[in-house]
Amino acid sequence: MNVKEIKEMINLMNENNLSELEIEKDGMRIKLKRAGAGAQEITPAPIFIEREKNRLPEAALAEASRKEPSANRIEIKAPMVGTFYRAPGPEAPPFVQLNQEIEPGQVICIIEAMKLMNEIKSEVKGKILEILVDNAEPVEFGQPLFLIEPR
Repeated sequence: MNVKEIKEMINLMNENNLSELEIEKDGMRIKLKRAGAGAQEITPAPIFIEREKNRLPEAALAEASRKEPSANRIEIKAPMVGTFYRAPGPEAPPFVQLNQEIEPGQVICIIEAMKLMNEIKSEVKGKILEILVDNAEPVEFGQPLFLIEPR
């Protein structure tokens, strides 16, 4: 994880008034916890970052860092924790289908977080190769949602 990803997690915590967030990615676990969590506070408290040691041996870490995502496939990942929805409503058609061409800025799904419906928009132009999450399934921050073939 890089500093940008950690800052995004802190912003996510602040925007959603979360007191604690724990994420595991590539064998590294990061736990963000607001000081005084659980207590009612008027001013924002500092956020502490705990880092767990990687569980992979160094050689495996080096090899994992060399692996690049396939040039002909891009993962669209969940920008937050919540519930994944493929359509704007139970009777509405899904935002996207398999093999559908998508454009940057196009809504591809909704993630409900804390009773708020957040439209997730594509940042790339391409074709939907796979939909990796079932409708109404909980998702984690950074979890792959779609596999896209960029155009």
